[in-house]
Amino acid sequence: RKNKNRKDEIKMKLSENFFYTLREDLKDEESVSGNLLVKSGMFKKVGNGIYMKMPLGKKVAQNVEKIIREEMNNAGAKEVTMPMLLPVDLFEKSGRYAAFGPSIFKLNDRYDRPYVLGPTHEEFFALAASMKSHSYKDLPYTLYQIGNKYRDEVRPRLGLIRTREFTMKDAYSFDTNLENLDKSYQKQFAAYHKICQRVGLNYVVVRADTGVMGGLLSEEFQAVTDVGEDILVLCDHCDYASNIEITPYVCNEVDNEEEKTIELVETGNCHTIEEVCELLKLDIKKTVKALLM
Repeated sequence: RKNKNRKDEIKMKLSENFFYTLREDLKDEESVSGNLLVKSGMFKKVGNGIYMKMPLGKKVAQNVEKIIREEMNNAGAKEVTMPMLLPVDLFEKSGRYAAFGPSIFKLNDRYDRPYVLGPTHEEFFALAASMKSHSYKDLPYTLYQIGNKYRDEVRPRLGLIRTREFTMKDAYSFDTNLENLDKSYQKQFAAYHKICQRVGLNYVVVRADTGVMGGLLSEEFQAVTDVGEDILVLCDHCDYASNIEITPYVCNEVDNEEEKTIELVETGNCHTIEEVCELLKLDIKKTVKALLM
């Protein structure tokens, strides 16, 4: 009797819950991970690079955010909420409005005043800090948020890896000098390690390009996976790790080949690189294919 009541209770909970799965793959979803997220009922794709979180996906995201908040708060950071609709004047003042170019979503209100959907919030965190930072005695402190960002990607792809709307946790410390800035940075660095470990990621920390954000140093906590868009350079014998974008090229080969003068050579009816190499008695590795676009 008790078992029957328990089964009926479970059936009722499942019937009242918004839970479903799909059998077929999405035709317009190129990534395995993106398909699994949609088929499992976690996300629903509503446009190119645009997804809605369904109840199960929302619950997973909330659990991850809970871990992030706990570790950020333990590191002494204070949470704020930034608006997503931003006036352009601060971006223009910092010079980054032009730097973002077409990747920023732009719109005007009914009075024809320009706004953007927030691609990032550095300028506005600085504005928030100006409310308190009137003396060195007001420092240090760290502010952070967990909120949406919007970027008009040329080609949204790989499921949730590159989307037009995404959730980001960004934090900013305010310090009196570079020495104290480094101390604040190390607190965040330790917090990121704890977050990645608690979530269960297979990750590495790599040096990376600072990009449009600028700064003295960029270190990325990268999840190691076959599905992704970055190439990492890792060493099996030491702790070297970097993004291939900034990895220096070191050539240990000695080239004793004689340097020749430039000359015009007719290649006749050769239509492929292989045929040209055979005609000129060249190694194919010493050729470059040029395309006029």
